[in-house]
Amino acid sequence: MAPSKKSEAPFSKDERVLCFHHDMLYEAKVLDSRPTEDKESWQYRIHYKGWKNTWDDWVPQDRVRKFTDENKELAAQLHNQMKSLQQKGPKALAGKKGVKNGSEFGTPRGSEERNAGTTQTGRGRGRNARDMDLESEEAFLHRPSVKIPIPDHIKAMLVDDWENVTKNLQLVPLPHPHPVKEILDDYLEYEKPRREKGSAQADLLDEVVAGLLEYFDKCLGRILLYRFEREQYLEVRKEWASKESKLYQKTALDTYGAEHLCRLLVSLPELIAQTNMDQQSINRLREELQKLANWLGRNAVSYFVSEYETPSQLYIEKARGV
Repeated sequence: MAPSKKSEAPFSKDERVLCFHHDMLYEAKVLDSRPTEDKESWQYRIHYKGWKNTWDDWVPQDRVRKFTDENKELAAQLHNQMKSLQQKGPKALAGKKGVKNGSEFGTPRGSEERNAGTTQTGRGRGRNARDMDLESEEAFLHRPSVKIPIPDHIKAMLVDDWENVTKNLQLVPLPHPHPVKEILDDYLEYEKPRREKGSAQADLLDEVVAGLLEYFDKCLGRILLYRFEREQYLEVRKEWASKESKLYQKTALDTYGAEHLCRLLVSLPELIAQTNMDQQSINRLREELQKLANWLGRNAVSYFVSEYETPSQLYIEKARGV
């Protein structure tokens, strides 16, 4: 039985599409489709253009996009942004001053699932078709990798977070009682006295935290939101721009909290793999992020919300596209 209210899959067999892989948007072809277990959506078996068949994979519907000019422009933007950021990153990821081809900590990686209202226009037009081409498998497989140990109870909280939003249709209350800016300021206050003033380790701490702040602020709407949270994000963005709102001129750093910050931490290995960082820089960054993750794990009760909120039926219908 096909998903309710949908007699046919939105994407057909052999259709030319665009599909997200490691949060970059690539040209692909639909090989097959099947309804999800709950019959509410579809999954597609995808072949990425230019890749071997061993990379063919079943993906959820929200990773697949129509092959339209608008989506091709988004794909070109994401590839161009990645290339640009790999050439002019802040010190935190470059490892030391003056390093060429350092990678910016604030690299936006694209997913429409987490991209509501943030797509820029104009920059992708007129780009050569090669901007959308897949990188070679060899280059992909030889990217640097980094493992950031996350405390087990933080992992468990992230699973609960996923279930609350995607299954229970609940939301993290906003503005968060302990926003990201407050959390990272508290971490600096805790960690700075443990480092010699003016030392390389003290400087590295400042750079990594500054990089995290910049990254989170730039990319919340692109990579850290579940589909059900899009509508909430759009509403919050309107409040940031409204002089009548208490959130006027606020940012993601003042509005979202530990739940979304931890989503960023567990996403970082994939993001770092898309950079030009050398192994030494990766090792330094991993050490810093592990210290932050451990500290946040010890203080999780203080920063995570205890209850999620249930939105109105109107919100649920808008978020689900009913």
